[in-house]
Amino acid sequence: MTPDHASELTARVCALAPVIPVLVIDEAGSAADLARALVAGGLPALEVTLRTPAALEAIREMARVEGGVVGAGTLLTEKDVEAAKEAGATFGVSPGFTRRLLDAAEANDLPMLPGAATPSEAMYLLQRGYSVQKFFPAEGNGGVAVLKAWGAPIPQVRFCPTGGVSLQNAATYLALPNVACVGGSWVAPAAMVRSGDWAGISRLAAEAAALPR
Repeated sequence: MTPDHASELTARVCALAPVIPVLVIDEAGSAADLARALVAGGLPALEVTLRTPAALEAIREMARVEGGVVGAGTLLTEKDVEAAKEAGATFGVSPGFTRRLLDAAEANDLPMLPGAATPSEAMYLLQRGYSVQKFFPAEGNGGVAVLKAWGAPIPQVRFCPTGGVSLQNAATYLALPNVACVGGSWVAPAAMVRSGDWAGISRLAAEAAALPR
């Protein structure tokens, strides 16, 4: 898969809803219910971070949920890419990038949302063909003001800011012309997941899905 094609597919994922839930899943047994709740609320694109032993099994379970588009986050190595693809992930997300990581994503036909935190990183990724990128950590790197400043010299790139994004500031990010969507964990609070409050998670998802952009 070429980077240009990968970015085209990633852009389609970002277009599905204004928010991509960033999910840290400890128990794979609840993954399908969580996915159904988020999809029912209007958030079909789901990022399961590879931060727990249950993550790959959770991706397998979520991949079976009708209407869901499941990706794997926190991809750091070539093995992560291969494992995510095997588990059923249809896109990948990384906090940054390495050449080897991008090579692996392209070799395994996994559309990638690679992370950039500086103009030089954004320019390198754009030169390689990645016109849709993650901006991480968004708030820690200057947030809306930085992305607004980048929009003038690098208008070809659209971003998914993640890290410190919440319901309170998401709309400000989404108002920027170079923001495709945002990533956030607030739509699936750990306490709600543990208690199985799927109706409550659907309500949070619907609130996020209604954000203007």
